[in-house]
Amino acid sequence: MTEKKEPKKKKEKVPRQAMPAQEPVERAGNFEEVPLGYPPETAMLEATRCIQCKDPRCVAGCPVGIDIPGFILAIEEGDFARSIRILKESNALPAICGRVCPQEDQCEILCIIGVKEEPVAVGRLERFAADWEMAQPETELPESAEPTGKKVAIVGAGPAGLTVAGDLIVKGHEVTIYEALHKPGGVLVYGIPEFRLPKEIVYYEIENLEKMGVKIIYNMVIGKTLTVMDLMEDEGYDSVFLGVGAGLPWFMDIPGENLNGVYSANEYLTRANLMKAYLFPKYDTPLVTGKKVAVIGGGNVAMDAARTALRMGAKEVTVVYRRSRKEMPARIEEIHHAEEEGIIFELLVNPARIIGNDDGWVTGMECIRMELGEPDDSGRRRPVPIKGSEFIVDVETVIVSVGTGANPLMTKSTPGLGLNKWDYVEINEKTGETSLPGVYAGGDIVRGAATVILAMGDGRVASRAMHAHMMGEELVFEEEENGEE
Repeated sequence: MTEKKEPKKKKEKVPRQAMPAQEPVERAGNFEEVPLGYPPETAMLEATRCIQCKDPRCVAGCPVGIDIPGFILAIEEGDFARSIRILKESNALPAICGRVCPQEDQCEILCIIGVKEEPVAVGRLERFAADWEMAQPETELPESAEPTGKKVAIVGAGPAGLTVAGDLIVKGHEVTIYEALHKPGGVLVYGIPEFRLPKEIVYYEIENLEKMGVKIIYNMVIGKTLTVMDLMEDEGYDSVFLGVGAGLPWFMDIPGENLNGVYSANEYLTRANLMKAYLFPKYDTPLVTGKKVAVIGGGNVAMDAARTALRMGAKEVTVVYRRSRKEMPARIEEIHHAEEEGIIFELLVNPARIIGNDDGWVTGMECIRMELGEPDDSGRRRPVPIKGSEFIVDVETVIVSVGTGANPLMTKSTPGLGLNKWDYVEINEKTGETSLPGVYAGGDIVRGAATVILAMGDGRVASRAMHAHMMGEELVFEEEENGEE
């Protein structure tokens, strides 16, 4: 942690600085990034809003424990190099997190300034510092410890696995990532669209890890080509981290879901992003997008799918969600951008069946209106159908975005690996260790579909425990360090 100054008194009230962005009409027709980032003078002005609390609550809200006041103070003072160094002490992927993490629900929601005003724009400042570094001729890489002789295998090159790789390579361990696809990044590459997270940024961050010594082996399906036990017993790894995500799409089990023109959001976004369908005809990846598209769901993935369909040529895109706007799990910023771009929202509406023609193609969808009843297990009010409120909407493409589950390929090929009732991997929450000694897990394969930063937080917890395990050291937890046990 950097040394803190005494809390400063604000000389004048500075409003939260807006982020420049492409105009809605312009951006709806391209895949270029929507928010354009702060220029230096705006970032420095926004940074003055941080009062440098002695006990910064924002840090407690960050899953990877970034020294938020420290990096913001460096920006305020114009020392951008120091700012990015502070960020990278805790976060190997700051340019990514500055763009896609839900800061409004984590660090910013705890900002003391936010009690009476808008909170400090932590995410925008993190993005600024990371973008400044990318614009420099050379990147300053963290120093690594002397080699320990220990080998680590990481299954999956998504945010959890990349965090573990970054943490353990600097501790002197030999780190190899096994990735099933032909590109690294996991959901950062196949799931999040170019206009929200440019892929060159993902590859830049990963290339830095490779420069530090991390090896990535592609097209390697653990559970089929090799098993987890093969890695431990035959390949000689001292510890293994499972970060394979939750890539098995769920459907609604309603009539018509097998018609042509029905996609899972996973498939639709993978074709558009990883397989570059948005660059047709340079990349000849087939992706049928009708003129009228319905996206079922209310999360960030649904917003990504809807905004992608618009850019792929749809004339009308409707998000169909069974609860009200208040219950939508998507980030407020993503809903706002979607509305600006002309996406239609049919709220308190649920599909009942998908209608097709004699050739097996989607022609419409029957829906029913809903009302909110008592809260369910999620704490949100349960949607209840309104009898007799059925209606038909004309659509040619339906994208189902109602969640994902654990792909059983890896888990079912690993005897003794503890799973919960949803087939996600069970772990010790303090260490990330699974039921198999030396095998750890984190991210969506443990949590179910969650956020990038929570996956990275899981990676941080696991990497700390993996290091202690391999070095034969006792793992001391934060509460023990603070004398609370």
